[in-house]
Amino acid sequence: MGTPRMPRFDVTIAGELNLDLILYGLPDELPPERELLADRMMLTLGGSSSIVAHNLAALGSRVGFQSRIGDDHLGRIALEKLEQGGVDVSRVRHVAGATKTGFTVILQRDTWRNMVTYSGTIAELCWEDLDLDYLIDSRHFHLSSYYLQRALRPRVVELLQRMKASGLTVSLDTNDDPDDRWEGGLLEVLRYVDIFLPNEREAKLAAGTEDLEAAILRLADIVPLVVVKLGPEGALGQRGATRFTSPAWRVEAVDAVGAGDSFDAGFLHHYLRGADVPTCLAGANLAGALSTTRSGGTEAFRDAEHREKFLAGRGEPRSVKVPPFL
Repeated sequence: MGTPRMPRFDVTIAGELNLDLILYGLPDELPPERELLADRMMLTLGGSSSIVAHNLAALGSRVGFQSRIGDDHLGRIALEKLEQGGVDVSRVRHVAGATKTGFTVILQRDTWRNMVTYSGTIAELCWEDLDLDYLIDSRHFHLSSYYLQRALRPRVVELLQRMKASGLTVSLDTNDDPDDRWEGGLLEVLRYVDIFLPNEREAKLAAGTEDLEAAILRLADIVPLVVVKLGPEGALGQRGATRFTSPAWRVEAVDAVGAGDSFDAGFLHHYLRGADVPTCLAGANLAGALSTTRSGGTEAFRDAEHREKFLAGRGEPRSVKVPPFL
């Protein structure tokens, strides 16, 4: 029979690839017809899908990535940054035409931010752009930004079915819905997901309830493992009737851009190495904390010396297994 072939990748991802422009030091109110000055800026890799991919690769996972970008300068910069992070980008499509690579402007305040996104090619990634054999050559498939994937969304169930039929595990982080409707067949999609990674607000909206406990239990009836990001309170995991919790790390934060995506990367990196849920949660919180120590979602991971010093200088935080929730 021979020895089964090792998959080429640990994780494959299909999703958005774009840049973030982050401006700091702006007033809370933006009056019209005024020229306002920012005191700092950062142009960095953006897009939840590409942040997860980049940071997984920085942590040591083998990552394959598919996307659609425009034939423009910003798309080339984003692609270069992702490739420099160690991600395989050989299946990213460059498409000429009027639609340009997506772009997000983030107006960062001390504890909150505004975000404005030109979706561009983000919304145009479609089934025909995907190389399914490439995506299947992996142990795990991850999907981010469900509501931004407008052209792909009608066939996401089919995509996840194909991944599952090929033996991959599947994770999903919806991120926000810009229309704030939370429709589009999400509950059907979740039936093909092994790990759901929302934050507290997203969990409640996905489950259709304002009560977080009810939301977690409702989602756990559908998804084998629900992992909820709780910001300064850390994170929790719900597997059936068993709950796990893990505290957040306290750090001097520059911003929280991409912290949730970095959390996803940390969780999946440990999960794919066979770690238990508490260890995955601890590693996820640590990766999310690392992200906040530099501007944007990937800069702390791109700085290898800073990354390794940060990760090595902290032992595993205490994670807690909670008795079955009644």
